[in-house]
Amino acid sequence: MNKTENQKAWLFVLPVVLLVAFNAIIPLMTVVNYSVQETFGDNTFFWAGVMWFEEVLNSDRFHASLGRQMIFTFSILAIEIPLGVLIALTLPRKGPWVPVCLVLMALPLLIPWNVVGAMWNIFALPDIGLLGRTLNALGFDYNFTRQPGDAWFTLILMDVWHWTSLVVLLAYAGLVSIPDAYYQAAKIDGAKPFAIFRYIQLPKMKRVLTIAVLLRFMDSFMIYTEPFVLTGGGPGNSTTLLSLDLVKVALGQFDLGPAAAMSLIYFLIILALSWVFYTLMMRNEAN
Repeated sequence: MNKTENQKAWLFVLPVVLLVAFNAIIPLMTVVNYSVQETFGDNTFFWAGVMWFEEVLNSDRFHASLGRQMIFTFSILAIEIPLGVLIALTLPRKGPWVPVCLVLMALPLLIPWNVVGAMWNIFALPDIGLLGRTLNALGFDYNFTRQPGDAWFTLILMDVWHWTSLVVLLAYAGLVSIPDAYYQAAKIDGAKPFAIFRYIQLPKMKRVLTIAVLLRFMDSFMIYTEPFVLTGGGPGNSTTLLSLDLVKVALGQFDLGPAAAMSLIYFLIILALSWVFYTLMMRNEAN
């Protein structure tokens, strides 16, 4: 039996496509225009070609901020994905506590990003913050405003607190979709908990974990508000991630050409790495 295709469905998504084109493609073309031109004021532009791209790619400043961004992003993925799966495995799947646990897990996701940064800024202050005073009372010389290692620890801890819930909810959705018959068959075969996780739960969570990895990669690679409010990129430039450096070039120095070129390189890096992540995870699932 041949399947009938109805192309009229495109009419329903056409308004969304036009809206995305207006809100994304047109600004993108504006950035491309700035990236290949030089301006000296009075809206007078001169063709610069790929000069700004070469300047950014050969800049030690760009390499340093990109390196910090890579360290932050992969640290976040290495912590939040396993931690989120572990928490999801411990949540109840039936009973009155299910909605309570899910609401509590979703609470950090409801807090605006700038509020999260402000909360953790106060929470981690070494003199009056609960986290800062506790760590110093335990004998640690903790001060995230002066010591780069402490600033990194606080930044990663804040992101883990804020976004691990997303991984938990996605992993939990994959777990509750597993039929009880799978567990009953495993119980009859005498399978141990690790075997159940490896051969039943993990394969059923692969698709939602793929979504979780891609979402957390893109979000963490584009993070701006939380580190800006928490550390401002300091102490020094120790936590100046790629997004913070881009804003400094664009708004702080008002170098529109280099900032536009840097933003396009930034976009291409995210696009390329997201494609690599997706391809590898889909290939692993096919095998």
